[in-house]
Amino acid sequence: MASSPLSLESDMSQHRIFRRLAALCTTLIVSAFDAGFAVAQAVRAETVASGLEHPWAVAFLPEGRYLVTERPGRMRVVEADGRLGPPLEGVPEVVARGQGGLLDVVLDSGFARNRTLFFCFSEPGAGGNSTAMARARLAADGRRLEELRVIFRQQPKVSSNNHFGCRIVEARDGNLFLTLGERFSRKEDAQRLDNHLGKVVRVDKDGGVPRDNPFVGRAGALPEIWSYGHRNSQGATLAPDGSFWMHEHGPQGGDEINAPQPGRNYGWPVITYGENYGGGPIGEGITARAGMEQPLHYWVPSIAPSGMAFLTSDRYGAAWQGNLFVGSLKFGYLDRIELAGGKVRREYNLLEGIGRVRDVRQGPDGWLYLLTDESNGKLVRVRP
Repeated sequence: MASSPLSLESDMSQHRIFRRLAALCTTLIVSAFDAGFAVAQAVRAETVASGLEHPWAVAFLPEGRYLVTERPGRMRVVEADGRLGPPLEGVPEVVARGQGGLLDVVLDSGFARNRTLFFCFSEPGAGGNSTAMARARLAADGRRLEELRVIFRQQPKVSSNNHFGCRIVEARDGNLFLTLGERFSRKEDAQRLDNHLGKVVRVDKDGGVPRDNPFVGRAGALPEIWSYGHRNSQGATLAPDGSFWMHEHGPQGGDEINAPQPGRNYGWPVITYGENYGGGPIGEGITARAGMEQPLHYWVPSIAPSGMAFLTSDRYGAAWQGNLFVGSLKFGYLDRIELAGGKVRREYNLLEGIGRVRDVRQGPDGWLYLLTDESNGKLVRVRP
């Protein structure tokens, strides 16, 4: 039987309603997905402590306390409630000019039993200054450093206030990696093996040279060197698989992420994705050359990276586990980096406008912590 005009119109109306409902359901599903994604991305900064003068590094003490360095040359304990303790006694003299001062600090993996820590700083001396690394014990009362001894000194000392590098990472084998800048005025020395400028070095906890370092026994090469051809690294960490990762400042553009392998040349200043300040090529203006390693990732324009940590906890959900986090001094945000196969897949800018992010660490509680490098710097906990 043929449909009446009324029944046909009813069928068409029902069809339109069905299509609209389907479209609405699709919209709701997509919106729900987007909302979930936005929630996963939404974080806030919870201030733990303020009133720090250009803080540079944070380490995590027992009982929820923090050990923080301030670039002018102070190291102090921050209580769990955010109260700042007095500057510790026993900190050596530092060159607190330009980018120099009291810089990185890490606790020994056996700190709970030996109270040992390692820190690096710009050390004065004949010819200028250079990065040095010291070990010490934190006194039981938490007020001073004891048994302090410098275990490594970058050679040569240079009259410069720039590019000290100075991030320390304890590897799983107990040896220490230390990143060293090329001091800006001596960039060509980053390609030479008879100095420590523009290098990553690897030493044991007494400053000795591990026998499996790549240049041990090579004439004309300093045995502490692990890798070379670096510019100025202010971020380094261990990946979840135990490999050593770092990033380094480019000049005008060309900041890099690298995972330095023993004996490899990372190219600076022969190859770079940056250019001279004010414009113009560096050297031949090339980005690749045989025998020189390519970065895992680079930024153009520069973000001025500092601080670096892999997230291993589930505090922020499964999607963030294994992500790499890097602070931006230039733009004042925390960069969340998704990786796939050792390559950067996607980046997200978090906490934009928080300030010059100098350090990024995962705490023993699984939260991420930041330091902002300002005259009234803060220690911040990143919360969902």
